Amino acid sequence: MTTIAIVYDSGFGHTAAQARAVGEGAASVPGADVALRFAEEVAGDPRQLDHCDALIFGTPTYMGSGSAVFKTFMEASSTIWLEQGWKGKIAAGFTNSSGHSGDKLNTLTQLWLFAMQHGMAWIGLGLLDGNGRSTGSDAALNRLGAYAGAMAQSNSDQGLEGMQDSDLRTAAALGERVARQAALWRGGGR
Repeated sequence: MTTIAIVYDSGFGHTAAQARAVGEGAASVPGADVALRFAEEVAGDPRQLDHCDALIFGTPTYMGSGSAVFKTFMEASSTIWLEQGWKGKIAAGFTNSSGHSGDKLNTLTQLWLFAMQHGMAWIGLGLLDGNGRSTGSDAALNRLGAYAGAMAQSNSDQGLEGMQDSDLRTAAALGERVARQAALWRGGGR
């Protein structure tokens, strides 16, 4: 069994929908045990993630970086960081904002650096840009052209109906990729 925790924050439900899609993608891989965890709850005791083979981090992008709630979780892991308790685990990330760019890359970079400080192995999206050619469309996987992790865009004046199905399918693809890589990583030892 490969254990995967998806640790996320969501202010308006959009990033939570993305987290569920990541979880569904990861759970589609045989032998994957997947749990969704709110960052605010895990911040009280980040050691509850110590048993996981992979941690997938998700946060909305607010003002060019991850949410304050997610940052609280990151800072709560400082003792684990000092001991390098998560060293060798698989990590990945996802984010959502209302803008097509919305400075989401900065948030994924923040999550990547957090994982690097912990000595984790980062898994990127592994998909080509789905909307960068004349034959591409908003319906394609990775329509926003991310490589570091899964990006989603949701209209600020809409609820979940404002999310693109392709962004949720992209999130599921990230979850599946992480679950497959975590199983390989676990099988080969670390």
